[in-house]
Amino acid sequence: MTSQFKAPAGTVDLSGRSAMVTGGGSGIGRACARALAEAGALVHVVDRDAEAAKEAARETGGRAYAVDLADAEAVRGLPGAMDILVNNAGLQHVAAIEDFPPDRFELIQRVMVTAPFLLLRQCLPHMYAQGWGRVVNVSSVHGLRASAFKSAYVAAKHALEGLSKVAAVEGAPHGVTSNCISPGYVRTPLVEHQIGAQAEAHGIAPDDVVTDVLLKRSAIKRLIEPEEVAAAAVWLCGPHTGYLTGASIPLDGGWGAH
Repeated sequence: MTSQFKAPAGTVDLSGRSAMVTGGGSGIGRACARALAEAGALVHVVDRDAEAAKEAARETGGRAYAVDLADAEAVRGLPGAMDILVNNAGLQHVAAIEDFPPDRFELIQRVMVTAPFLLLRQCLPHMYAQGWGRVVNVSSVHGLRASAFKSAYVAAKHALEGLSKVAAVEGAPHGVTSNCISPGYVRTPLVEHQIGAQAEAHGIAPDDVVTDVLLKRSAIKRLIEPEEVAAAAVWLCGPHTGYLTGASIPLDGGWGAH
């Protein structure tokens, strides 16, 4: 079913801008790629799934890169002349700390912390040289608070929030902003795939995971749509957000209001 949510077309003009979106083959990343392309940007879609990256690039008129972000050398091979960088790619593993596989913990940090750092390192010189740039880090409500059984994901998102703030402070004299978007549970494959794991961890039926676990602390009792997150990402690249930097925008349905 096609989502009813659309990016606010026409409110942001990114014609002539280049944008890189990691994890752009599906979910939030795919929605961001669409929204940025609709605003006029040439989108570089990065995804581990080569076919998903190609499909997203065809849909948006962009370019596809099949790259595993856990591979630092492969990340260094990506282009650096980007005006906009959307660090979105992520993965999840649900387990108690004492049962959490150390190699899985390290993998999540490589994809969700080290790769954004390496991409910033590659893209910031171009942004600095032209005196304009936008870094949008797709964090999470778990970048601001914790939930049980998600030690690697929570640690990575907290680190991404900190990295974003440092980029904001360093980028400010060069016309570059860096912000996080911190959504609650988004209707994406990442969330859908973890329902079974959450059911096992909490000892409840999968049908009860969304209402009793995922949305328990949210005042708005629905999953947020990827297009809503994408609309916020494009807004951060617009003409009226040049003074907004080092922030984390919560799209959490009121989770943090409790």
